[in-house]
Amino acid sequence: MFGPALPLDEAGKYVAAAYLVFLALILIYVAIMAGRLSRIERDLNEVADLLEQRTATSEDERETVAR
Repeated sequence: MFGPALPLDEAGKYVAAAYLVFLALILIYVAIMAGRLSRIERDLNEVADLLEQRTATSEDERETVAR
């Protein structure tokens, strides 16, 4: 009754293009997530360093008061 909207030899080009667009979107998403992860790791290390400095300062103050 109804034939294919496109002949199969032409449809293959569009299917390949759709897969390439999908792959590009996935790669862009992964790159964005990797950037966010590295920024979060940097921030977390900064917070850990600040906490370590604060803890060391608190311990020094306790030793000074104990003397």
